[in-house]
Amino acid sequence: MNALAPTPRAGHLSVEDLKTAVNSGDITTVLLAVPNMLGQLKGKRLDAPGFLETIKEEAKGGAEMCAYVLATDVDMEALDGFELTGWETGFGDFGVVPDLATIRRLPYMPGTVLLHADALHRSGLPIDVAPRTMLRTQLDRLTKLGLDVKVGLESEFMLYQGTAQQAHAAGYRDLEPVAPHNLDYALDHPVALTDFLDDLQDVLRGAGTPVEAVKTEGAAGQVEVTFPYGKALAACDAYTVYQHAVRHLAERHAMVPTFMAAPQAGVGSGLHLHLSLWRDGRNAFAVPHEGDLPDTMRRAIAGLISGLPHLTPLLAPHINSYKRFVARSFAPTHFTWGRDNRGCAIRVTGHGDGAHLEVRLAGADANPYLALAAALAAIHHGLTERPEFPPETTGDAYQTDDGLAVRADLVEALADFRSSKLALDAFGPAVVRHYAYAARHEIRWHRDRVTDAELERGFLRA
Repeated sequence: MNALAPTPRAGHLSVEDLKTAVNSGDITTVLLAVPNMLGQLKGKRLDAPGFLETIKEEAKGGAEMCAYVLATDVDMEALDGFELTGWETGFGDFGVVPDLATIRRLPYMPGTVLLHADALHRSGLPIDVAPRTMLRTQLDRLTKLGLDVKVGLESEFMLYQGTAQQAHAAGYRDLEPVAPHNLDYALDHPVALTDFLDDLQDVLRGAGTPVEAVKTEGAAGQVEVTFPYGKALAACDAYTVYQHAVRHLAERHAMVPTFMAAPQAGVGSGLHLHLSLWRDGRNAFAVPHEGDLPDTMRRAIAGLISGLPHLTPLLAPHINSYKRFVARSFAPTHFTWGRDNRGCAIRVTGHGDGAHLEVRLAGADANPYLALAAALAAIHHGLTERPEFPPETTGDAYQTDDGLAVRADLVEALADFRSSKLALDAFGPAVVRHYAYAARHEIRWHRDRVTDAELERGFLRA
């Protein structure tokens, strides 16, 4: 990953560009979207001429959305128990204000542009549990230390044959991957997969979200997409567009994707965060040839190793997330760091001015805003509290006694998160309570269900 690559702007529109495109009839629809707790885009389709009229007003295109969008689960169930909203308050609205710097075309949806938006209280203050707000908060904390953040995201997902409806009808069992076997680094893909990847790269380029690289991964049907280095918030916004595009294009190609962390036994998909800190236009993580790690990088590593155990629900939010943390899986099993060691939770990689850290804890099911916010909160902890710098892990990271073990499940992770001074200091009590409640709901949902595995193991033998 090239740490010095500029963030391209092709595919983005200015407000004036949008006005011209709407007046010519080229753009007819505006998707106004707020990333929810899962990192998915939720919002409304707006008539483009009407949207232009609203941005003339002081609210700059303000709309409203039911607050449960930021207080629900994967089923979009209206849940009680959140402080933000609930039945006791009638599930009222919050304000939705578009970020006019995020206007982009969606080539896979002709005549349509997408804008990311921010969720605001009626008072006009940002909603602190909104993922974009949470990331901004951590970026602001580092800015006060004189540091900027650059980020590149690396995403894995699985791709199966058939449509989403067919997969649902099959109970998501015995699905056939789009590739028959391990095609890691292969350049001779099945024609259908090549066509999908060609279309994906084309539409992402046209949406201002160009990829750095695409490759097939180690599991049959697994794809990895790597994005160029750039600004943190823009990287996460672009990632949500990428997921949106993957789902739309897969359906058109009679394929179905999943971003589950562990969609089947022995298969794991990750969301790796490549990041570095910059001061006065220079990479504070730059490593001289054959030199020691710079102090800023050492402090960041120490913060990540000591802090992430307390923030794991923000990187691994589901019961399934923890089934990815298996030895020899390329997902970490301990909070360790190493140089170019993919068995560690934190990998030091890149060279010279391109040196950076790769945080390998988050799964494909992670919300990129929350995962990155957690990593930056841990780094801030390392820079300000200066925890002890841990020893480097060399060799087989799965055989080491270094570092704490990654939490076995969401129950363990939640216990650390709820009582964590680091989490409370970084995000505030209201945010911690909000995401702790979401984790408790996830745990309760699974506790009430009897799984196929339980029936297979116990039906005749219990």
